Amino acid sequence: MTHMTISDTHINDTTPDPDVPPAKEVTLHLVSDATGSTLQGLARACVAQFEKIHVDEKFWPLVRSEKQLDRVIQDIQNNPGPVFFTLVDQKMRRKLRSQCDKIGVPCLPILDPLIKAMSSYTGEPAIGIPGLQHALDEEYFYRVDAVDFALSFDDGQNFNGIDEADVVLVGVSRTSKTPTCIYLARRGIKAANIPFVLHAPPPDHILKLKRPVFVGLTENPERLVQLRKSRLRAEEDALSHKQMAENTYLDIEKVEDEVKTARRFFAKQGWPVIDVTRRSVEETAAEIQIILQRTLAKRRKAEQAAADDEETATQTSS
Repeated sequence: MTHMTISDTHINDTTPDPDVPPAKEVTLHLVSDATGSTLQGLARACVAQFEKIHVDEKFWPLVRSEKQLDRVIQDIQNNPGPVFFTLVDQKMRRKLRSQCDKIGVPCLPILDPLIKAMSSYTGEPAIGIPGLQHALDEEYFYRVDAVDFALSFDDGQNFNGIDEADVVLVGVSRTSKTPTCIYLARRGIKAANIPFVLHAPPPDHILKLKRPVFVGLTENPERLVQLRKSRLRAEEDALSHKQMAENTYLDIEKVEDEVKTARRFFAKQGWPVIDVTRRSVEETAAEIQIILQRTLAKRRKAEQAAADDEETATQTSS
């Protein structure tokens, strides 16, 4: 099969504990007529809810012909287990479900409930074309542009054009500014980041920008010191123990002062603040997306109110 690859991925793979009963072995088949990234993400979110199972993931992307499907079904027969699929071709769907019934394994069309709910609400039928979310459309190129933007405006290295950002993250060192910007960029959000440095705040003309939504990032001082030490471990050969100990970048009192000063600065600017301590990049990005959504909604509402007032004033004067 030239257009398909198979990857076996072990999920929830942990070192066995003799005092704990062995995890139940489960083979999970993921079958898609596109790249399968959506299917894989949903499946792994599902599996993460089960601590006492060990999943052997069989990944089957780009299944678009009867011959390809036959090979998948043969592997399901050889390694029985639940089947999650995203296939739009009705004939292939029926064949897969029929064969799974004969084998005696559950076969679930993962996206069907979502599509049916949307169709029911809008009254519009689904198009039924594989991989539409990966089409090289305007949105795809906007995401690519957003990634380029994030790289160009990383760590305050460039201010020329930063006014085009959707969001600007400001935080002390090691608050995951760069990975968060890249994550947001992959969702089409133009994100820039600026380091907060004691006694050297961002320039006034940047703080006065109206388009970007500014978000302050902060973290527990102890956690920051841990992260910074990890960053510098690779440089231990270049730094003596004494230099490391005297490094204000790692001094807990200095870091505490740095974090407090940053928080006061963010509050003075009226920015929303996110404490990223123990947060994943995904969680931080999700919170930023909510902030961005709310802020833009407020702006649109204010703009509409202003337009309505202007229209009312015009009608009154005439």
